[in-house]
Formats: sequence, structure tokens, C-alpha cells
Amino acid sequence: MLELLPAPPVDPLWDLTAEYAADPRPDRLNLVLGVYRDHTGVTPVMAAVKEAEIRLAQRSGSKEYLGLSGNTAFNDAMLATVLGTEALTSRATAVQTVAGTGALRLLADLVRQTRPGTTVWISDPAYVNHRPILEGAGLTVRTYRWLGPAGRPDDEDLLDDLREAGPGDVVLLQGCCHNPTGADPSFGTWERLAGLAEANGWVPFVDLAYHGLGDGLEADLSPTRMLAERLPEVLIAVSCSKNFGLYSDRTGCAVVLGSSARALRHVETALQNAARTLYSMPPDHGAAVVATVLGDERLKAVWLAELDAMRHRVTANRTDLVAHLAALGHEEPARALARQKGMFSMLPLTPEQMRRMRHRSGIYGTTSGRINIAGVPAHRIPFLARGIADALRTDRSVGHPYGRGPADR
Repeated sequence: MLELLPAPPVDPLWDLTAEYAADPRPDRLNLVLGVYRDHTGVTPVMAAVKEAEIRLAQRSGSKEYLGLSGNTAFNDAMLATVLGTEALTSRATAVQTVAGTGALRLLADLVRQTRPGTTVWISDPAYVNHRPILEGAGLTVRTYRWLGPAGRPDDEDLLDDLREAGPGDVVLLQGCCHNPTGADPSFGTWERLAGLAEANGWVPFVDLAYHGLGDGLEADLSPTRMLAERLPEVLIAVSCSKNFGLYSDRTGCAVVLGSSARALRHVETALQNAARTLYSMPPDHGAAVVATVLGDERLKAVWLAELDAMRHRVTANRTDLVAHLAALGHEEPARALARQKGMFSMLPLTPEQMRRMRHRSGIYGTTSGRINIAGVPAHRIPFLARGIADALRTDRSVGHPYGRGPADR
């Protein structure tokens, strides 16, 4: 049987990570994986998380199953954090998932159960796992344009494409800090998207993986809350990997807003049934940590301060990189990078230029041009700027790279 298995494609990110690990150059720089690193290059455990873990260890008395919906205190905390008001949380149900990826898959399964063959629209470029998750659930995927030639969202192209989305379609939108581009639309464009959804009858599916790392937690959540206030149905996949630093604890939540209590009861059961066939029940540790942090006002304040500090460090890295690129004579790429936000930056480099930067300078990013700006030690920013400048000099014959097809995460 196993001899009949065709060679599967290699995951591009982990393939690059393996290449980085085998690279003997001591000054090489790994900007592939989407993890936050501090100024020493370490992904830290947040102080609020450490204190919550100590509390949990002291009072832990059982490892019994949680149930199909997971940690209910965590689910309630996620609803309150993401939606903000009782008026919205009363219209919503939530199920704990195996990270944000698990939330995406459970919600994709829910869409398939509701209407098999549904068309789901994703951005171009998109997070590399969006299409496989959706197609793996049996859904049809179409794309809408995201970036214009200046490396920012092209509002008119975006809206023109989504005017083709009709009743029963689902549109996947990244709530903030777009991956891989770091380019977010204005709040006015979000409002136009809500109006388009109202007029054409499509359902927003919001992927929230980086809230708190763009303009601050409340500002980053405001587009999602606006959609929830204006529309009868919204799907939301929430990850705690980045803003709580719980990468390996795989902590997430699937949230659904509906227009009736009956529909929400059916939704919760459908999500539980989907979870049962995939992994049965989610792990408790990360969810218990988040519930502990958000359930204690002092600990929550510690977490928010740490999250703000992380955001400021990411912003400072990007600002410093922009300044160094401009000083090296690359003002146009610097202006494009300055408009981006969140953990990722989309370099104005072609796949060939990204490969050359990797081979010549030992700077590893995805071939799509994405780098993890949150993973650069501050003292390595000049090195990164020189590597980008060298790659820009090596091939000026190619067209502008913004607006290419689907990109890597």
C-alpha cells in the first residue's frame, strides 16, 4: 500500500527552516517562521503566562476531559475580548480549538455542512494554509486582489472583485496585520466591505491571529466588531499563539455570530461534532492559562503591558529598517515597508532576489518576499538592510513584485 503513495509536496517554510539549520554561516538570519523574538533572538514566555502557569500548577487536581467545547471559561473570555459588548456576545457561541488553524478548519467544516461546495474567497496573496484548509474541507476557493503596485491594499480592485461574491458565498478576511503582506485596509474600506456584504448577502469569515501587534488590541479588533455589529452572521477564527506567546500550546477558538438562539445551538453542536472526528477534545493547558490571565484584572493588565511592549518593538524594527533602506538609496521600497504593520513585512523582491539574498547574505525569508520583522534582533537591522539592498542591486530587469499570486506564510 505505502509504495503507491506519490511523493507529497514539501512544506516550503519548514524546508527553508531545515536549510537554515544546515547553513554553517554564524551570521545567518532566520526570518521564515512567524514567531515573535526579543532583542536576544529568543521567543520569550510572557510574565503573565508564567504567573498563570504557577497558579494552575498549585491548584491542579485533575487531568479529566474538558468536553467537546473545551474550556468554557476560556471560550467566555475569548468572546468578551474579541467582541467587547454583551450585545454582541449574546449573539455568539464559541468552541475551543487546536490553535487558530484548528478554528479555521472547524469553521470550514461548518460551512461545508451548511452548504456543500460553498465558494470561499481569499486574498491574493494569502496565508499559505488558507487554500489547503478550505479545499481540504471540500470548499471551492476563489481569490480577490489585495495589493496594488505601491504595496498597499488596492481598495477599488478589492471591492470590484468582491462584488462578484453573492448570497451563500463566504469571504475570508484577515482582521488585522495581514499575512504575508503586513498591509491592512483603512477602517473606511472595512466599512465599505460591510456594506457590500449587506447588499450582496455574503458572510465574512475573519481570521484573527495577530490582534494586539498592529495598532493595539482595541484598534486591531475594531473592524471585526464593526462587522459583527452590522451583519447577521460572522465567522471568526481566533489564535492565541502570537499575542499570548502560546505557540506550542496550540490554543485557539472558533466563534460564530448568528441571528437566533436556535441557529447558535445547532452551530455549537455542529462544531463539537466536527471536533470529535478530528481530535475529539482540545488540550487544556493553554486555554487554562488564557482564562486565568483574562479572569484576573491585575494579571490582565500585566499581559496588556507586555503585548504593547512587543508591538512597540516590532514597530521600532520596521521603522529602523525603513530608515536604513532609505539611507542606502532605496526610498521607494522603504516607503512601501513603512505602510505595513504587524509581525510580517513583504519585501519588494522577486523570488529570484529572495533566493540570492539567502545565498549571498544568509538572510532567510520566503520566496514570496515575506520576512518576520518581529524576529530580527535590533542590532541586526543594518545587516538586514544591506542584504536587501544587495538583492535589489542584483536584478533590476524584473517587474514590480507586488501583486503576485498566493504567497508563503
